[in-house]
Amino acid sequence: DKKLAELEATLKTRDEKLTEAQQQQAEFLKKQRALDDEKREMALTIERKIQEGLDAVRVKARSEAEDGLKMKVAEKEEQIAGMQRQIEELKRRAEQGSQQLQGEVLELELESLIVSRFPMDIIEPVAKGEFGGDVLHRVVGPAGQPCGAILWESKRTKNWSQGWLGKLRADQRTAKADIALMISEALPPGVETFDLLDGVYVAHTKCAIPIAIMLRQSLIELANSRLAQDGQATKMEQVYRYLTGPRFRHRVEAIVEKFTDMQEDLAKERKATTRLWAKREAQIQGVIESTVGMYGDLQGIAGKVMQEIEGLEVLAIEASPPDAE
Repeated sequence: DKKLAELEATLKTRDEKLTEAQQQQAEFLKKQRALDDEKREMALTIERKIQEGLDAVRVKARSEAEDGLKMKVAEKEEQIAGMQRQIEELKRRAEQGSQQLQGEVLELELESLIVSRFPMDIIEPVAKGEFGGDVLHRVVGPAGQPCGAILWESKRTKNWSQGWLGKLRADQRTAKADIALMISEALPPGVETFDLLDGVYVAHTKCAIPIAIMLRQSLIELANSRLAQDGQATKMEQVYRYLTGPRFRHRVEAIVEKFTDMQEDLAKERKATTRLWAKREAQIQGVIESTVGMYGDLQGIAGKVMQEIEGLEVLAIEASPPDAE
């Protein structure tokens, strides 16, 4: 009976606690519902206040815009222009990076295309910081003999630049290549697919491999013909071949180009020196005339008492105009 009484007491206590917990939960739910209602009411009140504030701001802005509309429009236009300039600068930088990336991709494509088409030849990509060009193509004959080299340069731009030719010729001399070949999507005026300009072969990208086959075959045939004459070549014949070959022409072209640059620099220096001499001569003439004039003024004031200065007398005679006599 005692244990039963204890259990009933425990059960009663638990029932009381459960009832209290349920009341607390109900109270909590009630408060939560009230809080949610308050939040919704507050949000609605805030939205109303914001809307009222926006309406007031719109009215105030409309009234202020009537006075300062032009100034604000000018400021906005200046801001827009500044943003457009920034956008253009970012586009230009992005295009430069994109063009550089496209050039590297084109160089890799060109190298892969040459390697796959001429597997027996030696293809050497030109490292950055060395002489120009993209790929140095060393032609190997059927018997394994070296037959010459082709320096490839690839361009992927919209506009043609005439300065590319001179640079590629200089790179050709540095690389000691027999032929310089430029592959470009943009061609010079008057060139549709292929041409030889100033010693450089220029071709469209779609003609790259056919042109390379032709140039490669010409190098192989020239090397075979030299090989056949090697046994009977004399010193005079070697000199003749050197004088009539591309290497001597490259050397002479390099010398002529340097002399042309020196001649242009000399002409510029001559013009600058002549202009400087003329300026100094005018300054000296002005000083002489001023000195002679001052000497004449003093002679007019002092008369014969003033001693004559022989050098100024001579300068006065030289500076006087011919009609003065």
